[in-house]
Parts: sequence; structure tokens; C-alpha cells
Amino acid sequence: MSTGPSTAASSKRRPTLLLPVGSCDAHCHVFGPAAVFPYAGNRSYTPADAPKEALAALHDRLGVDRAVIVQASCHGTDNRAMLDAIAWRPDTYRGVAIVDDRFDDKALQQLHDGGVRGVRFNFVRHLGGAPDMAVFDRVIARIKALGWHVVLHLDAADIEPLSGMIRALPVPFVIDHMGRVDTSLGTDQPAFRALLAMAERDNCWVKVCGSERISRYPFDAAVPFARALLEASPDRTLWGTDFPHPNLKEPVDEADLVDLVQRFAPAEEERQRLLVDNPARLYEFAT
Repeated sequence: MSTGPSTAASSKRRPTLLLPVGSCDAHCHVFGPAAVFPYAGNRSYTPADAPKEALAALHDRLGVDRAVIVQASCHGTDNRAMLDAIAWRPDTYRGVAIVDDRFDDKALQQLHDGGVRGVRFNFVRHLGGAPDMAVFDRVIARIKALGWHVVLHLDAADIEPLSGMIRALPVPFVIDHMGRVDTSLGTDQPAFRALLAMAERDNCWVKVCGSERISRYPFDAAVPFARALLEASPDRTLWGTDFPHPNLKEPVDEADLVDLVQRFAPAEEERQRLLVDNPARLYEFAT
């Protein structure tokens, strides 16, 4: 382990953990470059550019072979930067788009052909709060025919109130960042118990990423939450870096996040499922 977090620009450390062949960063972003792919006019934040080349360089350093690029709210429904990155490495990149009900079946098919396998909806208050649920329902109905899933970015406080809606979804769903739980409240808190109950459903997937969002370096507080989720749903958990960590208050070295995986999943077969087998199944990577 390194002695502390460092900025993405200065960090050159390689992780101690050697990742299995085919490992996937199932939650990362590309931003811009703004001169080519402008940010949305109604964005709630403006990130520094983090183009596809920066993502590839990070993965080379970490030993990551595959990636799922998740469209971030700063680009809105303009998915071009994400699609451009997938087209650059179509065999090893997939995408999760942001869409609304202006996307007809033809537009969604074009996204599918471009490597997209899901849509993301944000419910987090500081990023704008819940979407228009009529639009949400219409989009869900359309993506079902494509075999896509929906990624839900939630505040922990909303897990219980939204559980009924989530359980009724007719498509697979993925919960981002361990539900953004408050780790100080422990694993017996109602929000996390609700998340664990959902994780046992056949159509629920959970990302055991975002440790740097729910705990501070060296991220000890995140470990029991990730362990509990992996035990509840070993075949439907995913991991990612969240590079380049939008809106994060403290810098993080992604090598520390990779090394944390061996605390989440101490056994080699656990890491194989988490990093290779599970994302390959959900995102249709060749095995």
C-alpha cells in the first residue's frame, strides 16, 4: 500500500495485486475533451478533461483489460464522447448511456450497435435529484426489447422509499457505489439491509465501488459493506474505479482501490467472478 492518496496526475504506482486476465473496470468515465465533445449547458459541475487516452493509460498502469464507460451527467444525453471511446476499442469497451424519451427505437439501436448495454438514471440530490418518472418508465419500456439494464445512482436515504419501484422493474438493474451508504451507521442500518435484500434478487446487480466516496483512505470502513454484498450476491457484483472521480473532495490513487479488492474478495475465485466473469456476462464480453 502507498503511504497515502495522491493526485491522478502525479500517481505512477502500480498496484500490488495482480489482476486476473480479462479484468473489467465496470464503472469509469470519459470527459471531453471539451473542445471536441462539449459539456451539457445545464450540467451541475464542470470536470477537467479526462479523454479516452487518459483512461487507457490508467488501465495500462493498473492491469485492467476491459472497461464499461458510464455516461456522466456533465455530458447529459450527448453520448458521443463515450461512443467514440468504445469505437476506439470495441472488443474491450462497453457503455452505459444517458437517454430520455426523445430517443426512439432507431436511436437506441444505434447506441446498441455502438456498444451500449444499459442506461443510467440519477436520483442523487446534489446532482439534480430524481428524474421525471414518466420519462423513466417510457425509457425502461423501450430498453427491455434490447436486453439492456438500468443503472440506478441513488442516495442511501432513498433505497428504502424506492424499493417498491425498483423491485417492480421489468429489466435487470444495477445499484451504483454500494448505494452510497453512510459507513458510520454500520452494516445493520436500514438502508443497507434494504440493499442486501434487493441484492438477493435475480435481476439485481451491485457495484462494490465508490469506497473513496463512502469512506476515507485507507478505506477500511468500506470493507465490511463490500464483503456483505459479495456474500449476498457473488454472481451479480461488479467493481470499478469511478475514474476520474467527479466531485470527489480528496484525491485518490486508483492503485489503492485495486489493492482494496483483495480485502473485498480474498480468494482468487472470488476475484475471478467479480472482475472477469460477472462483467463479461452482463456486458457481453467474449470469454
